[in-house]
Order: sequence, then C-alpha cells, then structure tokens
Amino acid sequence: MTSTVINAASDGNLVRYLREIHKFPLLSQEEEFSLSRRWRDHYDVAAAHRMITSHLRLVAKVAMGYRGYGLPIGDLISEGTVGMIQAVKRFDPDRGCRLSTYAMWWVRAAIQEYILHSSSLVKMGTTGAQRKLFFNLRRLKGQMKAVDDGDLRPEQVAKIAQMLDVPERDVVSMNRRLAARDHSLNATIQQDIEGEWQDWLVDETDSQETTVADREELSGRKAMLIDALRILNERERHILIERWLKDTPTTLGELSRHYGVSGERVRQIEIRAIEKLRKSMKSQFLVGETHTPDLKNSLVRRPATVAVLHGETDVEAVRPRAAA
Repeated sequence: MTSTVINAASDGNLVRYLREIHKFPLLSQEEEFSLSRRWRDHYDVAAAHRMITSHLRLVAKVAMGYRGYGLPIGDLISEGTVGMIQAVKRFDPDRGCRLSTYAMWWVRAAIQEYILHSSSLVKMGTTGAQRKLFFNLRRLKGQMKAVDDGDLRPEQVAKIAQMLDVPERDVVSMNRRLAARDHSLNATIQQDIEGEWQDWLVDETDSQETTVADREELSGRKAMLIDALRILNERERHILIERWLKDTPTTLGELSRHYGVSGERVRQIEIRAIEKLRKSMKSQFLVGETHTPDLKNSLVRRPATVAVLHGETDVEAVRPRAAA
C-alpha cells in the first residue's frame, strides 16, 4: 500500500502524476464511513488504499502551498502522502467528521516537519513559537514590506510578536537565522590563508592537566584538614564541627547545656581548638606533607573557617551569628 502511493509522487514527471491522481474517484460520505470501518475493524488493506488514493488530490493541493521553500514539489507530495497514511491509520469514523478534515492536519504536519529538517543543517523549529515564526515570518515581512536581509525595526518586531503570540527575542533570532546561510566550520577562512574556521573556536573548559592537578590539590587539602582534626580531643572536635563545619551553626547556649558548662567556657574551648588546627596545618605545609601552599581553599564548608585557620583574621571577627 505505501510503496504504490509514494512512488507515484516520486516520479519526475509531476504533470503526469497530477493527471493520474485525478483518475481516483472521490468518496461519498457513506463510502468513506464503510471503508474506514472495514480498515478499523478488520485491517482491510484494500479499503485503506481506496481512502488514501481518493485523497491524493488533497495532498497535492496542500503540498503546492509550500513551494516557496525551495524543495522539490515531488518530495513535498511524498511527505504529505506519508501524513495521509498516518491519518487513515488513526481515523475514527464514529467521531462524525470527514477524513479530509482530519487528514489535513496530518498532511500539513508531515510536510512542515520535512521542511524544517531540510532547510538547515542546524536544527530549528524545536518549539511551538519557533515553528510559528518559521512558517509565517516571511509572509508577515512581505505584508510589512520588510523584505531586506537586515534586522527588523523594533516596532516591526513588536507587531509580529503580538500577531503570532511569541516572544520578541524569538522573532529577532528567527529572522537572523532565516537570513543567514549555513557555513561549514571546516571551510577555509580565506583562499590565500591556511586554517579553518573551527581553529578559531575557543574551548572554555579546563584542560585535563588542570582538572587532574585541581583534584590532587583538593585531596591534599582534605587530608591536611583531617590530620589536623586528629590532634583535637573529642570535645574540642565536636564543638569545632558544630560551630564551624555545619551549614547551620549550633549556638553557644546549646553547647553549654550539652556539656554542662558556661557559654564562655565553650567559647574558650572553641578558640583553643582553632589555634591547634592552625598550628597543625601550618606545620604540615612546612614539613612538605602537602603540595599546596593555598590554605584558603581547604575542604571546609564555611569560608570564614578557612580565614581563621590560616591566621588571617581573629575568631571574634568571623564568629557565627548564632552565638547565643
């Protein structure tokens, strides 16, 4: 069924094809209803074939409306016929509409999809707004007599966006894409100059060497901090983690109730723990146990903690807000 219909539209003699499809008789509503039920209920291929061939004139008429996109009319008819086949497969005669009304949308969708995929190597028309603009922008520009290849004026952009109910930025973007031709990145910059356009593309990502070096550096900082934490006793380590390494720091009051001491005593333990860490981390660097001198970026969650451990600021200057 499929090959019989599509191959006819692929014939180079378009006039002959158009003459041949007029030989297929149109269906009455009763015939269409009977054939569609035979296909739906019994998968009668002959019935489906009659429905398709009787609507080939509709396919050709719709395809003729897309001649301005520079694609062979035979290809457009073939794609429209594929849409007609899909419409016949899904047509439900009990819904009360004619096949031509239902199939029109399938035929248009198939042709438009083919045009979108064939118009540019770069995929376009991926959203509803872009599809509206692709198939209507040229017509609206012609009505406004804005046929030059330059950018549209702001008032023209606003009017088109309002008429099609699309964002103005999409109007500007689609107008520029339709006005420009596709260019290969492998094309030479100039005939007398060696090199391709892709040679001018800049890779913004880090090199593999930088990535590996950063990973090793981060591992060294983490190991340095873990070793420094081992010199603290259990209470000092717990207070330091609760006060500096948590996203929401624990208050002095909560810790004082936990340990049964005053808030001032907790603060003193906290300062002493930080001083121990600072000395331990500096000594590790001096003896070469870590390869990085950048102590500011040690693996801690709160940036202020690093400044304290590095000795650049006092504990009181960066004390957590939840201090009580």
